[in-house]
Amino acid sequence: MDRRTLLCGLLALTACGTGAPAREPGVGSARPGDRVAALADVPVMTGALVDVGGDGQLLLVRPSEAEVRAFHPACPHQGTVVNPPAAGVITCPTHRSAFDPASGAVLSGPSPRGLAEVPVAVSGADVVLS
Repeated sequence: MDRRTLLCGLLALTACGTGAPAREPGVGSARPGDRVAALADVPVMTGALVDVGGDGQLLLVRPSEAEVRAFHPACPHQGTVVNPPAAGVITCPTHRSAFDPASGAVLSGPSPRGLAEVPVAVSGADVVLS
């Protein structure tokens, strides 16, 4: 058994013991027009990880009062869920890849590409999938 297989098995066992429901990065079962968050829950100049579609998760980023962007929160390098922006940068906690919160573009680190954007819109006091 190689090291990677062993580590993946241990991580799977650890996750099974938590009792917490699994969340997959992405929109899950949500569809265009579905509400993903209240606008008030996405702080300006930062962002938030939100559960969507019953089994999905998105990173919402609010670069200005009127604008919200959404990204698939899995780092393209190895799939770790990235942290919401801090000090103007989205960071992967595993290998420290850094991403631009306005575009999702990779700024540094081992990630081969930026974060995939998911279309969202502001509708009244809500953020919805486009």
